[in-house]
Amino acid sequence: MPREKINPDVLIESLAILDEKGQVETDLEPDIASQTLFKLYRTMLLSRRFDERLLNLQRQGRIGTFPPITGQEAAQLGAAAVLRSTDWLVPSFRETGAELWRGRRLENIIVANNGLNEGGIMPDDGRDFPISIPVASQIPHAVGLAWAAKYRRTDEVVMVFMGDGATSEGDFHEAMNFAGVFQTPVVFVCQNNQWAISIPLSGQTRAKTLAQKAVAYGMPGIRVDGNDILAVYSAAEEAVARARNGDGPTFIECVTYRLMMHTTADDPKRYRSEEEVEQWRRRDPLRRFEIYLRDRGVLDEEKITGLKAEIDGQIKDAVARAEDQMQSMGDPMEMFDHQYADMPLSLRRQKAQLERELAAEERQADHE
Repeated sequence: MPREKINPDVLIESLAILDEKGQVETDLEPDIASQTLFKLYRTMLLSRRFDERLLNLQRQGRIGTFPPITGQEAAQLGAAAVLRSTDWLVPSFRETGAELWRGRRLENIIVANNGLNEGGIMPDDGRDFPISIPVASQIPHAVGLAWAAKYRRTDEVVMVFMGDGATSEGDFHEAMNFAGVFQTPVVFVCQNNQWAISIPLSGQTRAKTLAQKAVAYGMPGIRVDGNDILAVYSAAEEAVARARNGDGPTFIECVTYRLMMHTTADDPKRYRSEEEVEQWRRRDPLRRFEIYLRDRGVLDEEKITGLKAEIDGQIKDAVARAEDQMQSMGDPMEMFDHQYADMPLSLRRQKAQLERELAAEERQADHE
């Protein structure tokens, strides 16, 4: 057979609407109500200041390790904002902004970051999955949810978040392939923050973009400025509408940057330069959105000052509530209660042994 060339459609769009100076491309500007714009800004500011407070708590030994989101707020909120309450949100472990938008309580996050399982309990009527620590393991779950929605003929859409490192995992590719083949109503949101812990993007892929990986699985892929909340919102709005209309999945690559450490157990100065960080700090999504909202008349200095005070009070109250709640949490016996519907003999024996050991420790403490 002669050698023939196949020319697949590999055209990848790139979208940016709001630049680093807060100037907007009016032809592309999405129609977002002022109330929604204000709520987006408030949640973005809450996410940023909560991040700062969590870091202080961790350094004081009042919570455990956590992953900061500073610099990535727009990529999360712009995407999550287009979902309905009946849609599903499937986070990885760095989606605090999206979770707050969907109604997760601050104290719940604080409890979770203390390693208490109560912090991972989601409301029975909610449509938000708990965070997933293993890289990419949540992506097949999201596609399964979307397949169920299609099978049941509902209009639910599933949005799953991941980092650039997840695109190197088998779970990612299996999920993308299944979603493409079965045209499931799922939106893949990749926060390409340039670093998978200490591995740069160049160590993850030779592809010019992550968005082009969508082509191999027969779905649209788009690359957006992940620090531009308007661009993320527009791309997500299109993707969600496509999924809801039965036109299958979309992959969105949000090009952003992790301004802080991977987690508080990490020292980013060992693998990246301060010059690189400062370059990205000038692209701060919060600052550019604030400029845009000032120009729109949605914000002014008085409102911003009031918001900061209000948010700081909200965070302070949440910390107090969480630390009060944790006084009665952390019963180690509860770990036996969520493994099996009918506990096997081996586990019953382990439970009884732990009960005896804890009782003995308590008796010894009473005598000291």
